[in-house]
Amino acid sequence: MTEAAGPREAAGPRGRRPGPTETREKILAEARDLFAEKGYDGASLRAIARAAGVDPALVHHFFGNKEGVFVEAMRFPVDPSVVLPRVISAPRERLGETMVRTFLEVWRDEDRRAPMLAMLRSAMTNERAAALLREFVTAVLLGRVTRDAEVPPLGVQAAAGQMIGLMILRYVVRMEPLASASEDELIELVAPAIQRYLTLTF
Repeated sequence: MTEAAGPREAAGPRGRRPGPTETREKILAEARDLFAEKGYDGASLRAIARAAGVDPALVHHFFGNKEGVFVEAMRFPVDPSVVLPRVISAPRERLGETMVRTFLEVWRDEDRRAPMLAMLRSAMTNERAAALLREFVTAVLLGRVTRDAEVPPLGVQAAAGQMIGLMILRYVVRMEPLASASEDELIELVAPAIQRYLTLTF
């Protein structure tokens, strides 16, 4: 007599649950699609979680908030939660100097400079990329300086425009003597103008 068969094993593998890394990448992939389709303002954390098939609490766990999702999903090279407090907390009479110094430190890093230039190039040639970058910069970067440092929006935008132009001339066009000037020289040269923008009164 043959031996009785034991409990029958499943005929095939039962789908394994995705690990944390896999789930995280799935969230980022869905977030990229939603940000591209709906823009920064139109893509909510709940919608991102729904598209990725996860609980919104898990998105919070991985990224903290929508800003955190955007920074990682779009490979944004600067974490606003690290950079902005430094500018916002500066004494009002040193806002310009602090902003210039912070910009220079960020752009000095080639690993961060390359993706920033890529984003700027995309924004100049693609309206969807321009809208997405504009929404994020307005809502998260400039908006926070406007609110927390009590700086007029026009002043913040003028300061940001001048700094971006300076970085492009220094690192893309490599115009001399701007390209080889020391950071201290640039701070002394540009900070007074940025200070004026950031302390405008209307």
